[in-house]
Amino acid sequence: MDQILDIDNGHTRRALEVAAMGTGLVTPNPLVGCVIVSADGEIVGEGTYIYDNVIHAEAVALEQAGEKARGGTAYVSLEPHDHEGRTPPCTEALIDAGIKRVVCPIEDPNPLVSGRGFQRLRDAGVEVVTGILAAEASRQNEKFICWHQKQRPFVHLKLAMSLDGRISLGSSVSTALSGPEALARVHELRHEHDAILIGGNTAFVDNPSLTDRSGKPRRRPLVRVVLDNQLRLTEVSHLVSTSGETPTIIFTNSSDAGKLSVLRALGAEVVVSPMGGRDLNGVLAELKQRDIQSVLVEGGSEIAGSFCDAGLVDKLTFIVAPLVIGGRSAPDAIGGAGADRLADAMKLSDITVERLGNDIEITGYPA
Repeated sequence: MDQILDIDNGHTRRALEVAAMGTGLVTPNPLVGCVIVSADGEIVGEGTYIYDNVIHAEAVALEQAGEKARGGTAYVSLEPHDHEGRTPPCTEALIDAGIKRVVCPIEDPNPLVSGRGFQRLRDAGVEVVTGILAAEASRQNEKFICWHQKQRPFVHLKLAMSLDGRISLGSSVSTALSGPEALARVHELRHEHDAILIGGNTAFVDNPSLTDRSGKPRRRPLVRVVLDNQLRLTEVSHLVSTSGETPTIIFTNSSDAGKLSVLRALGAEVVVSPMGGRDLNGVLAELKQRDIQSVLVEGGSEIAGSFCDAGLVDKLTFIVAPLVIGGRSAPDAIGGAGADRLADAMKLSDITVERLGNDIEITGYPA
């Protein structure tokens, strides 16, 4: 049986930290980090996978380590691949460098890789240890794992709300609820995703820009997606007027040729189908064809409810402001059909709670 050493946990955690440096720079591929530890226990190489560099984390770390890698251990956050893709097989690089032991939390969900990398290493006499920090590694690559296992983009629903569950003062009133710390967190979330999605009513009322203002580098611009069957978006809205510079996709079932022509002329991509924005599975399938691995859904109420009703939410974040709005016209955070019984209500697991200034962030995963 492969032996787990006392140092394995710490070095594996470091590999996850190194992998996280690629956030925003790897999609549609996974986050991968590698740490090379020499036979005498010294960290001699670290590598982060960056898509545009066309070199994998293992190769970066091995090049840094040089001959010190021989007889050492490679800590990799995701299973090394054993197929010829954009780069040569990472397994062969590890074997040729004389690595004697590989510690890796989880298998790669990609069928081209899954299990084959570990098997190739074992066949070459390399000791392979798996399972250490597996939950953390799976969370780090939850978008990539969803992409392969569910064959659609990862859907993260994010809503800002008051203590009494309202998202604005009224259905036609743009309302900013969150403080500066929470707003900064929202841009961090946007940075982690390939696309951001809202409904036509939110686009019309709030007239948002939907940009990533985290200040962090990203490989591709954040794609803006609007589900707008009524085509309430106009040519003077922020989303349409800037669609020539920032990718904007509008899903609709409208047959208004004049409006469609104007939107397209200004640079927006308009996808017309019989159900338009109501066909959420169709929307996600279209986004997958564009190599969009993850979508941050920012509302409003009916869009949030539709995704929940359809069972298409993979992660949910509420940012709760210390406000009580009340009133009959103020929209609730989640619309849609909802649950008829408590037994059918969405139950969350792996819940985390964080203070963001005066606001509270609550994140969980549908059980």
